[in-house]
Amino acid sequence: MTIRVLLVDDHAMIRDGLKALLERAADISVVGEADNGRDAVRRADELKPDVVVMDLTMPELNGIDATRLVLEKCPATQVVMLSMHSSSEYVFRAFEAGATGFVLKESAGEEVAVAVRAARAGQRYLSRSIAAIQWAAQSRARPTSPLKSLSTREREVLQLVVEGRSSTEIAATLHLSPKTVETYRVRLMAKLGVHGVPGLVRFAVEHGLIQPG
Repeated sequence: MTIRVLLVDDHAMIRDGLKALLERAADISVVGEADNGRDAVRRADELKPDVVVMDLTMPELNGIDATRLVLEKCPATQVVMLSMHSSSEYVFRAFEAGATGFVLKESAGEEVAVAVRAARAGQRYLSRSIAAIQWAAQSRARPTSPLKSLSTREREVLQLVVEGRSSTEIAATLHLSPKTVETYRVRLMAKLGVHGVPGLVRFAVEHGLIQPG
Protein backbone atom coordinates (compact mmCIF):
# COMPACT_ATOMS: atom_id res chain seq x y z
CA MET A 1 0.00 0.00 0.00
CA THR A 2 1.33 3.45 -0.94
CA ILE A 3 2.25 5.76 1.96
CA ARG A 4 0.67 9.19 1.44
CA VAL A 5 2.94 12.02 2.64
CA LEU A 6 2.40 15.73 3.29
CA LEU A 7 5.64 17.79 3.14
CA VAL A 8 5.89 20.89 5.35
CA ASP A 9 8.87 23.27 5.15
CA ASP A 10 9.10 27.01 4.62
CA HIS A 11 11.84 26.61 1.99
CA ALA A 12 10.61 25.53 -1.45
CA MET A 13 14.03 24.15 -2.39
CA ILE A 14 14.02 21.80 0.61
CA ARG A 15 10.48 20.64 -0.17
CA ASP A 16 11.49 19.99 -3.79
CA GLY A 17 14.51 17.99 -2.69
CA LEU A 18 12.54 15.92 -0.21
CA LYS A 19 9.80 15.29 -2.74
CA ALA A 20 12.34 14.03 -5.29
CA LEU A 21 13.92 11.75 -2.67
CA LEU A 22 10.63 10.33 -1.43
CA GLU A 23 9.09 9.77 -4.85
CA ARG A 24 12.02 7.60 -5.89
CA ALA A 25 10.45 5.02 -3.59
CA ALA A 26 7.71 2.96 -5.18
CA ASP A 27 5.77 2.78 -1.91
CA ILE A 28 5.69 6.55 -1.12
CA SER A 29 3.63 9.32 -2.74
CA VAL A 30 3.79 13.04 -1.86
CA VAL A 31 0.15 14.16 -1.91
CA GLY A 32 0.59 17.76 -0.74
CA GLU A 33 2.87 20.51 0.53
CA ALA A 34 2.69 23.45 2.96
CA ASP A 35 5.13 26.25 3.76
CA ASN A 36 4.14 27.09 7.35
CA GLY A 37 2.67 25.37 10.38
CA ARG A 38 -0.78 26.91 10.10
CA ASP A 39 -1.17 25.80 6.48
CA ALA A 40 0.14 22.37 7.50
CA VAL A 41 -2.78 21.93 9.89
CA ARG A 42 -5.27 22.94 7.18
CA ARG A 43 -3.71 20.72 4.53
CA ALA A 44 -3.51 17.73 6.87
CA ASP A 45 -7.19 18.14 7.72
CA GLU A 46 -8.03 18.24 3.99
CA LEU A 47 -5.77 15.41 2.81
CA LYS A 48 -5.64 13.06 5.84
CA PRO A 49 -2.11 11.88 4.92
CA ASP A 50 -0.53 8.81 6.44
CA VAL A 51 2.61 10.76 7.39
CA VAL A 52 3.49 14.45 7.69
CA VAL A 53 7.17 15.37 7.31
CA MET A 54 7.22 18.54 9.42
CA ASP A 55 9.96 21.17 9.71
CA LEU A 56 10.52 22.21 13.32
CA THR A 57 11.18 25.94 12.79
CA MET A 58 8.65 27.74 10.56
CA PRO A 59 6.77 31.04 10.41
CA GLU A 60 3.23 31.55 11.75
CA LEU A 61 3.18 28.29 13.69
CA ASN A 62 6.22 26.18 14.60
CA GLY A 63 6.41 22.47 13.89
CA ILE A 64 5.92 21.44 17.53
CA ASP A 65 2.59 23.22 17.96
CA ALA A 66 1.53 22.36 14.41
CA THR A 67 2.12 18.68 15.23
CA ARG A 68 -0.19 18.88 18.24
CA LEU A 69 -2.95 20.46 16.15
CA VAL A 70 -2.51 18.04 13.24
CA LEU A 71 -2.83 15.06 15.57
CA GLU A 72 -5.91 16.54 17.24
CA LYS A 73 -7.61 16.75 13.83
CA CYS A 74 -6.06 13.63 12.29
CA PRO A 75 -5.26 11.08 15.02
CA ALA A 76 -4.42 8.38 12.46
CA THR A 77 -1.68 10.52 10.89
CA GLN A 78 1.96 10.12 11.97
CA VAL A 79 4.46 13.00 12.08
CA VAL A 80 8.19 12.90 11.33
CA MET A 81 9.94 16.03 12.59
CA LEU A 82 12.68 17.47 10.41
CA SER A 83 15.19 19.81 12.05
CA MET A 84 18.59 21.47 11.85
CA HIS A 85 18.68 21.32 15.66
CA SER A 86 19.92 18.28 17.57
CA SER A 87 19.52 19.37 21.18
CA SER A 88 17.75 17.03 23.58
CA GLU A 89 15.09 19.66 24.35
CA TYR A 90 13.98 19.82 20.70
CA VAL A 91 13.78 16.04 20.50
CA PHE A 92 11.90 15.75 23.79
CA ARG A 93 9.40 18.44 22.79
CA ALA A 94 8.84 16.82 19.38
CA PHE A 95 8.00 13.43 20.88
CA GLU A 96 5.99 15.02 23.67
CA ALA A 97 3.87 16.73 20.98
CA GLY A 98 3.21 13.32 19.41
CA ALA A 99 5.82 13.01 16.66
CA THR A 100 6.88 9.47 15.77
CA GLY A 101 10.21 10.34 14.15
CA PHE A 102 12.95 12.96 14.39
CA VAL A 103 15.36 13.40 11.47
CA LEU A 104 18.22 15.87 11.19
CA LYS A 105 18.21 17.82 7.93
CA GLU A 106 21.90 17.05 7.41
CA SER A 107 21.09 13.34 7.10
CA ALA A 108 17.58 13.61 5.65
CA GLY A 109 18.69 12.41 2.23
CA GLU A 110 19.65 9.02 3.63
CA GLU A 111 17.01 8.71 6.31
CA VAL A 112 13.75 10.44 5.41
CA ALA A 113 12.22 7.53 3.46
CA VAL A 114 13.25 5.10 6.21
CA ALA A 115 11.70 7.40 8.82
CA VAL A 116 8.47 7.71 6.83
CA ARG A 117 8.12 3.93 6.57
CA ALA A 118 8.84 3.51 10.27
CA ALA A 119 6.28 6.18 11.17
CA ARG A 120 3.63 4.54 8.98
CA ALA A 121 4.25 1.34 10.93
CA GLY A 122 3.92 3.22 14.23
CA GLN A 123 7.62 2.79 15.06
CA ARG A 124 9.73 5.55 16.59
CA TYR A 125 12.66 6.72 14.46
CA LEU A 126 15.65 8.88 15.43
CA SER A 127 18.53 10.03 13.24
CA ARG A 128 21.39 7.56 13.58
CA SER A 129 24.03 10.30 13.76
CA ILE A 130 22.97 11.55 17.17
CA ALA A 131 23.03 8.74 19.70
CA ALA A 132 22.74 11.24 22.56
CA ILE A 133 19.28 12.16 21.31
CA GLN A 134 18.07 8.60 21.81
CA TRP A 135 19.23 8.73 25.41
CA ALA A 136 17.49 12.06 25.95
CA ALA A 137 14.26 10.86 24.36
CA GLN A 138 14.13 7.70 26.44
CA SER A 139 15.45 9.05 29.72
CA ARG A 140 12.97 9.40 32.56
CA ALA A 141 14.85 12.43 33.86
CA ARG A 142 13.71 14.66 31.04
CA PRO A 143 14.21 18.41 31.35
CA THR A 144 11.13 20.56 31.81
CA SER A 145 10.90 23.22 29.13
CA PRO A 146 9.66 26.66 30.20
CA LEU A 147 7.31 26.41 27.22
CA LYS A 148 5.29 23.85 29.17
CA SER A 149 4.04 26.68 31.38
CA LEU A 150 2.34 28.28 28.36
CA SER A 151 -1.03 27.31 26.93
CA THR A 152 -1.34 26.49 23.22
CA ARG A 153 -2.85 29.93 22.59
CA GLU A 154 -0.05 31.65 24.51
CA ARG A 155 2.54 29.82 22.39
CA GLU A 156 0.74 30.91 19.23
CA VAL A 157 0.73 34.53 20.39
CA LEU A 158 4.41 34.26 21.39
CA GLN A 159 5.46 33.08 17.95
CA LEU A 160 3.53 35.81 16.15
CA VAL A 161 4.85 38.51 18.51
CA VAL A 162 8.47 37.54 17.91
CA GLU A 163 7.82 37.50 14.16
CA GLY A 164 7.02 41.20 14.48
CA ARG A 165 3.24 41.08 14.15
CA SER A 166 1.18 43.83 15.78
CA SER A 167 -1.60 43.01 18.24
CA THR A 168 -4.13 43.91 15.55
CA GLU A 169 -2.52 41.53 13.05
CA ILE A 170 -2.31 38.75 15.64
CA ALA A 171 -5.94 39.31 16.57
CA ALA A 172 -6.98 38.89 12.93
CA THR A 173 -4.88 35.73 12.49
CA LEU A 174 -6.16 34.04 15.66
CA HIS A 175 -9.72 35.43 15.53
CA LEU A 176 -9.34 37.27 18.83
CA SER A 177 -9.78 40.87 19.92
CA PRO A 178 -6.65 43.08 20.16
CA LYS A 179 -7.36 43.52 23.87
CA THR A 180 -7.34 39.74 24.37
CA VAL A 181 -4.04 39.49 22.49
CA GLU A 182 -2.54 42.13 24.80
CA THR A 183 -3.71 40.09 27.79
CA TYR A 184 -1.99 37.01 26.38
CA ARG A 185 1.22 39.00 25.77
CA VAL A 186 1.34 40.25 29.36
CA ARG A 187 0.52 36.80 30.75
CA LEU A 188 3.14 34.89 28.74
CA MET A 189 5.88 37.42 29.57
CA ALA A 190 5.03 37.06 33.26
CA LYS A 191 5.15 33.26 33.03
CA LEU A 192 8.50 33.29 31.24
CA GLY A 193 10.02 36.05 33.36
CA VAL A 194 10.81 38.02 30.21
CA HIS A 195 10.36 41.76 29.74
CA GLY A 196 9.82 43.25 26.30
CA VAL A 197 9.89 41.94 22.75
CA PRO A 198 13.73 41.66 22.51
CA GLY A 199 13.69 39.28 25.48
CA LEU A 200 10.91 37.24 23.87
CA VAL A 201 12.90 37.04 20.63
CA ARG A 202 15.97 35.72 22.46
CA PHE A 203 13.80 33.17 24.27
CA ALA A 204 12.16 32.07 21.00
CA VAL A 205 15.52 31.56 19.27
CA GLU A 206 16.92 29.60 22.23
CA HIS A 207 13.91 27.27 22.23
CA GLY A 208 13.64 26.71 18.49
CA LEU A 209 10.44 28.66 17.80
CA ILE A 210 12.19 30.90 15.26
CA GLN A 211 15.52 30.85 13.47
CA PRO A 212 18.14 33.46 14.41
CA GLY A 213 18.10 36.39 12.04
